[in-house]
Amino acid sequence: MLNLLQLTSPALPLGAYSYSEGLEALVEQQIIQTDLDLEHWLIQELTYGTIRLEAAVMLRILNSIKDGHLAQATHWNSWLSASRDTSELRQQSWQMGGSLIRLLLELDPIKSVDSPSNLVDLRVDLKTCIAAIGKPCNYAVAFGIAGAYWNINPEFAVLGYLQSWVSNLIGAGVKLIPLGQTAGQKLLSKIQFILPEAMAHILTLEDEDLVSCSWGLGLASMAHETQYSRLFRS
Repeated sequence: MLNLLQLTSPALPLGAYSYSEGLEALVEQQIIQTDLDLEHWLIQELTYGTIRLEAAVMLRILNSIKDGHLAQATHWNSWLSASRDTSELRQQSWQMGGSLIRLLLELDPIKSVDSPSNLVDLRVDLKTCIAAIGKPCNYAVAFGIAGAYWNINPEFAVLGYLQSWVSNLIGAGVKLIPLGQTAGQKLLSKIQFILPEAMAHILTLEDEDLVSCSWGLGLASMAHETQYSRLFRS
């Protein structure tokens, strides 16, 4: 659990705070103007959107590495890169993934001397695993690698991945709409009721079920790439 808390901490130096995933363009276009608008957007993404695919791929990476199937992990990394709707979303995933990979390598000597109850003895060492998957590495893939080597419960890993994503976008909404900090925390508490249901659904997804309806996100991301004034990275 402590490993999961570290992995999902906003203090982790990955640069997640610098992205809005199209939210900045939606606020600029006045499509999202209130906390209720943001709540609706987040629920729709959790129900139908790309975040489901990311979490499902993360889960597959975690399980593949635990089973020693690095070829499967490499496949899913390529698959996730190809599934991105825009260059902005792809670059975000690659940048955050690369940052997390570098951090995992820095932390590996410390984690390796941890107690056996916290870590698992996998068939392939971390450096070999990362080299096999190759570059660029998507964020969901790097998260799955950390989940495998830090012995994080797969269900908790999915829940933590979703919670981290929601928290980041609510933080962006607090700045952009703008919302007060308390309003942001109220929204997070409301969304948390939905996360266990979303996690349960993701756990049941078969490979052929990995489809999404995220054209709204794609259009918002395309608009953000050329938006004149931006707070968030493009």
